[in-house]
Amino acid sequence: MGVNNYSEYSVLMSVYNKEKPEYLKQAIESIQAQSLPTDDFVLVCDGSLNEGLDTVIAGKQQEMGKALSVVRLAKNSGLGNALNEGIKHCTNELIARMDSDDIAYFDRCEKQIAVFSTHPEVSICSGVVEEFTTDPYTVDTKRVPPETNAEIVEFAKKRNPFNHPCVMYKKSVVEAVGSYQDFYLLEDYYLWLRLLMAGYQGYNIQEPLLHMRAGSDMYKRRAGWKYAKTQVRLFKFMKDSGFIGNGQYIKSCVIRSESSLAPNWLRKFMFEKVLRK
Repeated sequence: MGVNNYSEYSVLMSVYNKEKPEYLKQAIESIQAQSLPTDDFVLVCDGSLNEGLDTVIAGKQQEMGKALSVVRLAKNSGLGNALNEGIKHCTNELIARMDSDDIAYFDRCEKQIAVFSTHPEVSICSGVVEEFTTDPYTVDTKRVPPETNAEIVEFAKKRNPFNHPCVMYKKSVVEAVGSYQDFYLLEDYYLWLRLLMAGYQGYNIQEPLLHMRAGSDMYKRRAGWKYAKTQVRLFKFMKDSGFIGNGQYIKSCVIRSESSLAPNWLRKFMFEKVLRK
């Protein structure tokens, strides 16, 4: 096993008009406080922003100087498109994804860099996230992903095997499989599937890396026929690619459609108690 001594990484974040300025400020500051600092923070503004967000960004540009690159898109184009544009501006091979309303543990990126440095076969790495509603230190639930690549591949046949808000991946590998592509609310899952099908390996650190802001709004986004249909389309892609069989395809379509069409309180329960098992 070889060793790559990675020490530099980029951070990729997208923000849009409806985000809260105080959340964005907390998210950026959690990256500024990393035990292993970044020299390349790429912030994509997905369309025009509210005044509060622009004020936070202007202040951070003064603080961070050249370490913060702000990429402004003329109109809102969705997360996948915004991240694709941002990837082009990242100057390092390793890219840490970060959402504009979450809070990273101070040693998150250092722990992930250590994985890539000692396991050169790994192309993507995430870890445990702790969901919260108001207080980051009052944990509602934990998302614990599968650890090894074999477990990740098996898990991916049913559910998303990585926690997107805290993934770190190799830029060259993501670009090699076509980067993020339009897939309503499932751009990340679709990308991970293409990575795994191409033979790239993953690993998930079995420790908390991120405080993730959740609440009922997160579950409301996973509702309705549109989301149900996009999930069926994703599982059909898996079946057509030979990643899953007909039995798993039918089972997943039924379970996910029921979840998407359930009342919000029941869907929240299903995600926390059933779908993540």
